[in-house]
This record gives sequence, structure tokens and C-alpha cells, in this order.
Amino acid sequence: MNALAAARRGEWPEAPSAAAMPVLPKSFLTFGASLQTARTRRRLGRKSTAVPAQDRAFRSLAPKLAATAFGRRAGVEALMAYDEFQARVPLHTYEQLTPWIARMKRGEPDVLWPGQCSYYAVSSGTTAGRTKYLPVTGEMFAHFKRAGLDSLLYYSARVGHNRVFRGRHLFLGGSTTLAAVPDVEPFVAHTGDLSGLTTLHLPKSIERHLFEPGAEIARMEDWPAKIAAIVRRTRPLDISLVAGIPSWLLILAEALRNDDTQGAARAANLQEIWPNLECLVHGGVPPGPFLEDLREAFGPAVNFHEVYPASEGFIAAQDATPGEGLRLMTGAGLFFEFLPMREFDEARLPSLGPRAVPLAAVQAGQDYALVLTTPAGLCRYVIGDVVRFVSTEPPRLIYTGRTRLQLSAFGEHVIEKELTDSLLAVCHAHGWTITNFHVAPLFTASLTGQNRGRHEWWIELRPGTVQTPTGVPMAAQLDAELKARNEDYEAKRRGGGLEAPVVRLVMPGVFEHWMRHHGKWGGQHKMPRCRSDRVIADGLAQVARFNAD
Repeated sequence: MNALAAARRGEWPEAPSAAAMPVLPKSFLTFGASLQTARTRRRLGRKSTAVPAQDRAFRSLAPKLAATAFGRRAGVEALMAYDEFQARVPLHTYEQLTPWIARMKRGEPDVLWPGQCSYYAVSSGTTAGRTKYLPVTGEMFAHFKRAGLDSLLYYSARVGHNRVFRGRHLFLGGSTTLAAVPDVEPFVAHTGDLSGLTTLHLPKSIERHLFEPGAEIARMEDWPAKIAAIVRRTRPLDISLVAGIPSWLLILAEALRNDDTQGAARAANLQEIWPNLECLVHGGVPPGPFLEDLREAFGPAVNFHEVYPASEGFIAAQDATPGEGLRLMTGAGLFFEFLPMREFDEARLPSLGPRAVPLAAVQAGQDYALVLTTPAGLCRYVIGDVVRFVSTEPPRLIYTGRTRLQLSAFGEHVIEKELTDSLLAVCHAHGWTITNFHVAPLFTASLTGQNRGRHEWWIELRPGTVQTPTGVPMAAQLDAELKARNEDYEAKRRGGGLEAPVVRLVMPGVFEHWMRHHGKWGGQHKMPRCRSDRVIADGLAQVARFNAD
């Protein structure tokens, strides 16, 4: 079929490689999963495999990059050693790659990666970021396929069985409807949500035997209607795995539990509806604020499995118990580097290439800006995430925030994880449940004439808590928790450079209204937890005043 015409009609395009493959019986799939599970368990148990895997990834990527216009400009050579690559090739932001990606979208070959690229993942990273169009080449589809399967095998290996492959897997992802890139004819190119693009390229056996909610529902863009359709289709099925962003998983769970189309009473949890449900795959945002609600909604026996996907590549997945970090996926085709955050300065990034280090040189407990080189031609690309290694053998890390989404308007250098952990501690002590939150600087110069400020917390809690929260004592407790977690913050508070925080407890629906207004409701969209400006906070203030009127 003509891909451009199919995209305009919203039809399900066929992936050429998948269409040519036979559809195996389900028994073959589960048998293969059993063999792969055992192999994965052995592989994860070996030591010292990650650095050699990264060496192979670098040697595989360099010749492809050297054969492109970008690679030649950046000084990449096919057989260059990593030390030369590190010293010679600059680090890049998306803004610096935008002109090259624009050339690719027009059909020019050999720009960032050999050949032409027909697919582009639309991503903003968070709801407040600028829209990015990230190339997804055939080799990138292969990467996502391999890493996605490996992430499931990590799960089956750590629980010791492959029963999760016997049921069906419900992926709560973005729409598979593609948009045509305009004004590039006769070249045909499409844009879409990454989860939708990868769904379109599923192997036929996976599509037939595992994938839910099916092609028609996967195309839907109206999220309330999509949730309702998923409930109707999947309630009678044998679902063993559900995957998605925590906030939307909770919305789906509530819709399923309240479904009374068959006259049933409200379900206690999703295991009551799907007895073989055993795995909840979550990623995209830290699950902390939603953890207890997810356990209640999905059932006490459901295993949580955390993954770390990004539109630029699949980064890591859980291979051990919670709290031990996520295993870096070193053998799936990406080359990782890490720029120490103490060196990070976006204005000087092109000159900081020699400061970024490979996996072999990272240290546990240090914060790094994540740098990727990918088989889509993103070379030494600073994706904007900050990670911290929990261990180096094996390499396990945690996500701690965004390079651009930190609180440092007053020199306090507070990261997203510290804010989240502080709020979780306060809420846990009182039995409160977080719906959403955002933290911004509040500048007092306009009020007092002093060159000082404070943090302003915008918090939405779930109604019906046992103890009614109020802003003043909650602010004092958040202040104490953050002082204990961040020395810079504590020093600023002690020295008078930062005043006590203020808490705005908002009515239910304020964050949803803000996200809907910005066209970011549903799919893979995430709410930024903090910024060093008031772009989001001022928008929330307008919504809160509107709700109060």
C-alpha cells in the first residue's frame, strides 16, 4: 500500500520486514520465550560484559557516521579510536541538530545516517518543551525491537518463569495514526508518537498473539474514548501484562474497576478482572507519587517492572529488586557517554566533549548528563536527562531529573528526585496521596524590593484523605525534608539567600485542565515537576483562579 495515503487515512501500515515473516503459533512463541529467558538469566549473571558491549557498539556506529555529511563535518572517521572521538567530536543539543534533521525530512540521503529516513518520532520530553522530530531509521526500529524484548526477558529472568508470555500484553501507548511531513513530495515521510511508530512495526506473531488493544483502538487519538474502547475490548481477555505511564495506568484501572456493562460490582483490583495479570510495566516518569495507588488498583500480587525508554533510545530496564536501579542496556546498539553535572553548562556544550566519559569511567553516586550516539545518526547527543549510577558492576542507574528542569534560580541546585522524595516523605507521614505537583521559584523582589525569593509548591492531592492538609505546616515539613537532602538548599536557607517555601494546595482537576489546554492530555505526555522559571506556575495560577471563580 502507499504509505503516505495510508497515513492520511489513518490506516495501519505494514512493516516490510514483519510482513515477510510467517506468523508462528502461540506455542512456538512461549517455547522461544522460555529459551530466551534462560539465556538472559545466564547473560545477566556474567560479569564484565557491559564495557566490551559498548566497545562493539562504538565500532559498529563509527563507520556509519563517517559515511554521512554530518559525520564528515564533525570529524568522525570509520576506524577512529574512542579517545580521538572523545577529543574531536563536539557534544550536540537538539537545536544544533535541527538543520540536519530538516534536510533528512526533505528526503536528502546520507545526512545523519546512511540512506533516507521516512519516520520521525515526535517528542517534547515534557509537556513544556519544544517539539522535537527525532529520526527513526530501520536500524533504530531494530534497536527498539531488541531492547523492548530484552526488557521483558529481564522481567521473566528475575521472577524465574515465562508465564507472562502466555497471556496478552496491553500497551497503553500513543496513537498509531501518522501525520505526513508536508511539502516534501515526491519523498514520503511520516511523524508520530514513538510508541505508535514502534507498534506499527511489531512482528506479526507479536501483533497476533500478544499485542493489545488491537490496531483499530491503537489508532485512536481521543483519550477518553480510547480508554472506554480498551475497557470494552480487553475486559474479557486473558491479560498478563499492562504497560504505560503511571498516571494513565491509574485512569485505565479506574475505568475497568467501575465498568458495570455486565452488571458486575466494582472490582477490588485488576487481578480480580484478569486473574493471570502478573506484571505492570511502568516508565516515563518516576513511579513514586503513584506507587501506592498503583498497588491498590492492580492488585497485591502484581509485580512492578520499571523501564527507562526515551524517544532517542531505550536506555535501561529493571533486572533486580526495586531500589537497585535499572540495568543499562549496553548491547542493544546505543553508545553511551556521561557528562558530569559539575561540568555541565549548556552554553559551552560544544567545547565539553572531552569532559564526557564512557561507561568504563563512570563512578557510582555521581550525577551525569546522559549523552547518546544512536543508529539514527544522533551523534554525541545530550538528550537532557540526568542519571546517577547506583553500581558500576553491573551498570545500574536511576533517573534523577532533566538538565533544563531543575530549580536553581537562587543557586540552590535542586533536582527533580529531591523534590519528589521530599514530597513523598511528607505525604507518607500523613497518609496523603499525590495526584500531581510542580515547583517553581517565587521572586520576592516585586513585593519587597529585596533580591531574594522562595520556592512555590503547586500540589494537588487526592480528595478524601484522613487528615486534612494545610499549606503552612506542609511547607515547613517540605522545607525540612529538602534541607536534609540538598546541602546547597540548606546553605541558602541558613544564610538567608532563600526564604521559606510556600505551598499552594489546588482543587482537583487543575493540572488536568492545564495539560488539556496545552494539548498534552493522554499518550506519553508528562508533567514537568520543576522549572527555574514561572512559565508553568503562572499558567497553573490562571487555572486555579478560574476554578475558584
